[in-house]
Amino acid sequence: METSFQVIVVGGGFAGVAAVKELGRKGVKVLLIDQHNYHQFQPLLYQVATAQIGVSEVTRTFRGLFQRYRSATVLTAKVASVDVAAHTVTTDQGDTFHADILVLAAGAEANYFNTPGAQENAYPLYSVTDAVRLGNAMVHTLDAAQRDSGGGGVHIVVVGGGPTGVETAGAIAENFKYVIPKYFSPELAANSSVHLVDMVPSVLTPFSDKSKAYATKRLQEAGVVLKMGSGVTDVRQDGVTFADGTSLPAQIIVWAGGLKAGAVVAASGLEQGRGGRIDVNPDLTAPGAPGVYVLGDAANMTDAHGVKLPQLGSCAQQAGKWAARNIHADLTGGTRAPFAYVDKGYMAMIGRGAAVAELGPKRIQMQGPLAFLAWLGVHVVLLSGNRQRISALVSWADDYLTHSRSHVVLGNPD
Repeated sequence: METSFQVIVVGGGFAGVAAVKELGRKGVKVLLIDQHNYHQFQPLLYQVATAQIGVSEVTRTFRGLFQRYRSATVLTAKVASVDVAAHTVTTDQGDTFHADILVLAAGAEANYFNTPGAQENAYPLYSVTDAVRLGNAMVHTLDAAQRDSGGGGVHIVVVGGGPTGVETAGAIAENFKYVIPKYFSPELAANSSVHLVDMVPSVLTPFSDKSKAYATKRLQEAGVVLKMGSGVTDVRQDGVTFADGTSLPAQIIVWAGGLKAGAVVAASGLEQGRGGRIDVNPDLTAPGAPGVYVLGDAANMTDAHGVKLPQLGSCAQQAGKWAARNIHADLTGGTRAPFAYVDKGYMAMIGRGAAVAELGPKRIQMQGPLAFLAWLGVHVVLLSGNRQRISALVSWADDYLTHSRSHVVLGNPD
């Protein structure tokens, strides 16, 4: 079976959703294909894993997102292959769909950089499934440690000192400090540890020295042990080994060490650049592939001056909306425009009342409670629905005031 649309969008992340919404507003017949039937808010997955919020706060069905756009269709299916020359997409069920214009916004996957044992033994944190799996593993490991008459603790290593690693390590440390004594025992909390490790010399590489210093201090105050400047060379079920010959024991290793383009992009035949992503043209089209756009974590994008743009949700959202405008121009005989990114800066949560933010192209810097409030405000706005926003705010307030964890996940850690 082959069905035709004006546009097919592969992937329902920030970029794909933004593109479908904008195309839907313009009445373009568009098909979104994703292996899930929901959009997931990736910046808060670490909070799902650490039971600060629930899955329902970070997910929303595509049909709910697009219900007002009659020209938008959603297909829940895994993409088996794409033909960028023919503008076709084939699912693993053997159905083929054709479009005048093809948009690849299939996101990314963990990049283990060929580190032995990492893919087999580490927990990535890029999807809701990843977050629930990690949360399950931490709960079961804590249960096992409490049953152990030897009194040993739970030891966790987070690999990667970027925002995801910093936020995850900070959240785990706060659980050890405030939550584990309440739900398990003070002794278990006292005997547990979380290490944040990276080959680079400091955390939050894209940030200013002031922000790095503040983040380092607050992480250490929360109980995070930092080991920077030596890369991980081996990941085992019971720990990690470093390039300097040292090692750390751990029951759980969280991999926040980087991302690469997903399998759909890798198999597309398009020439890949850094991180396996496609170095797109200024108008977000793929070089040498007329009628093909590549967006979000699948693309390496630059501004009008050739400066590389960040792999951020806000950048992906803007790119999706911009690409939709260019696509509409393609379909109506208009002229494409180069992507004009509005730089909103960077931010990272460190812990309770602590965050760093560098806002706008001038990088207006904030640290501490003010940055924490800014972080909350930005993430509330970015969440995909009012129910998700209200629920997240209630969960955050409950967590801040009571250290309650009503979202602890249960199930099989595997």
